[in-house]
Order: sequence, then C-alpha cells, then structure tokens
Amino acid sequence: MIARMDENRLDMKKYIIAALLCTVLVSDSLWAQAEYRVITIIESIVPMGIGRSRIIENKTDVAVEDFTTERTNGKKSNQGKVKRKDLKVDEFAETKLLNFYSAVGINFQNIASNDAVITDKMNEMAEKGWELSFALSGVESDAGEGDPQGIYITRLIFKREL
Repeated sequence: MIARMDENRLDMKKYIIAALLCTVLVSDSLWAQAEYRVITIIESIVPMGIGRSRIIENKTDVAVEDFTTERTNGKKSNQGKVKRKDLKVDEFAETKLLNFYSAVGINFQNIASNDAVITDKMNEMAEKGWELSFALSGVESDAGEGDPQGIYITRLIFKREL
C-alpha cells in the first residue's frame, strides 16, 4: 500500500511538472514579440532593357505616428501638415537586377539570373533569423502602342521573433 502511494505521488509530481512546463511554454508564446522587414523587388518590363530593376531594402527606422493624423468629422484632415519630403528615407540598400526584356523580347537568362540573386537575398535573410511570412506581387504592364512602361513588383514580408 505504501508503494502504491509513493507511485501515485510520483505520478502527481510528473503531472504537476508537465502542467508547469506547458504553462511556461504557452505564456512564453503569448508574450512573444516579433519584428517585420519588407524587401521590395522591382523588375522592369520595359522593352529594349532600358528600364531599371532593383531589390530595395529600407535601412532607416521610422515611426508611423509621425506621418499619421486623425480625421475628426470624416472630412477635416491635417494631412497637409505632413510633408512628403519628411516621408523619404535616405538610407536603403539597392541591389541591381536585370530587366525582363532585352532588344529581342523576353530574356529568360535575365529572369533566371534575377531568380538567383533573389534566392540568395532570401537565404541571407533566413540566415539572420528572418522567416518569409508573405509575398505580394503586382504588375503595371505595357498597355500597347504608345505605352512602353511597365514594372513587376514583389514585396517580400519577413518576420522574426524578438
């Protein structure tokens, strides 16, 4: 009977330790904080390779509150007090990429080369502890004769726990 009671106490201790461990793990994840980083990839689809393609990464910390105002009645806004020149950051990394088009049309070697550079950037971010959370893309393409403009833009949003 004493052996059975000791066995029950041991089981109870294991249960309490397991419960405490679960509580610590859950509470730790509740308090976990994260930071985000956006990498923007712009690939030109301008014919003849005259466009500019880049990977852009901001290197400046900003506070969104500095550029945000409140509307009081739905119409009155103080956005006029926020100057566009104040929004511009001076420190960013710019990685050159190749354009999608060459003189004869789509250049698949350029696309593969860009993929290699972008992959290396993503691997660099992963090595620094960043995890890709979202990838968003959009296109403003050539609308035909008289509109030689176009870009393909991708935003990679990375997250890392603090």
